[in-house]
Amino acid sequence: MINPSVHGWIDKYFLELEPGKDQPTGTAETFYREIRHTGFIYGHIISLYTSHKVENHGWLDEEVSKLALLVILHRLYVEIREVDDREKFIAETIAFYNEMHPKGFNLLRKVLPGQPPSLKLEEIIDERVQTNDNIISKNFSHIVTNALLFIDVIAFQKFLETGSIPDKYLKRAEELIISVVSLALQTKVRKSQYDTLLIRLFEASLRFSKFSQITVVNPEAIDVSFFDNPLEKYYLLDLAGMAMWSDGVMENEERYFLYKLGELMQLPTPFVEDSMIEVNDFIVKHKKEIAYFNYSNPVRHFYDHMTESVVILIKRNRSRLMKEITQSGELMKLLALSTTRDLDEKEKKKIRKQILDICKTIPSLTIFLLPGGSLLLPILIKFIPQMLPSAFNENSETE
Repeated sequence: MINPSVHGWIDKYFLELEPGKDQPTGTAETFYREIRHTGFIYGHIISLYTSHKVENHGWLDEEVSKLALLVILHRLYVEIREVDDREKFIAETIAFYNEMHPKGFNLLRKVLPGQPPSLKLEEIIDERVQTNDNIISKNFSHIVTNALLFIDVIAFQKFLETGSIPDKYLKRAEELIISVVSLALQTKVRKSQYDTLLIRLFEASLRFSKFSQITVVNPEAIDVSFFDNPLEKYYLLDLAGMAMWSDGVMENEERYFLYKLGELMQLPTPFVEDSMIEVNDFIVKHKKEIAYFNYSNPVRHFYDHMTESVVILIKRNRSRLMKEITQSGELMKLLALSTTRDLDEKEKKKIRKQILDICKTIPSLTIFLLPGGSLLLPILIKFIPQMLPSAFNENSETE
């Protein structure tokens, strides 16, 4: 099974992918629809655009995002080059990201001399899927960060076709997207509690431009001609539709906005109508799983989501964690005491400190060391009695 959190996952993915299995679809619309069905466009990935099944049960959101981005970039490469050359794909993708240099992305720091190209790309992709916010709001901004990852895809298309990224392309692409999304939200007849949050999430996910208040009042005031190829146009239309979705009812004014946007981009009416249907169907089906639609109780949703993620990490690192705990004499004594009496505050503080020290030695568990990570510590401590031998806990003994 592939583990996108461990070095070598790109090589393993391609090792399991039969050479030549990925073939060009032949049309931009077919290619885009295949991607849209995965949820990648909407920032909530429900499947992978792979020609063979990849077992991803129990993966973290970031791990799914990593593989999804790699797969789509590779499929686009095959679409344009019409050949499945993995070495050249990796080389050209690294060259693309090397030219991109987004704000806060230090490629020279991430990529060490002598690293195999596939490992270099792993480091780059890991950086790309990270959200730009603190640990609490990260759960909510992840969906928009994922949705904006498609900017990488459309920029990669430009790179493959011309050999470079057009000057200021990434900055102007983000500005155009924010303008359209903001105007779409202004057009909505019935405002919802999600509208302000959505703009905040887009703002937090920008990498190449600074957010500014949008003053345009109609679609004609936006220069959509900057997006001149089908993938860009399809994507912009879908993002506008996603921003407008609130209660599943599309008012006439909202429909007009999307039809007008489609007309300005010279998209056929059937595609615009199909976009509205697809957005509605996707959100209705997956609303309960999408973080920002659970905004009514963000702290509870964050805690539930993080609990699930932490449990996965603990199970993955069970053996190593158990080894570290048993080697810590004082910690073992305190844990033993806890089975016979309540610990005082000083003893509890020692347990917390020593467990955090252990987490420093296990890369996957450094989540507990991040700001706010201490809130998750009780989840880890709760699991420790289950990990220790049953004879260790005197309270588990029966007379």
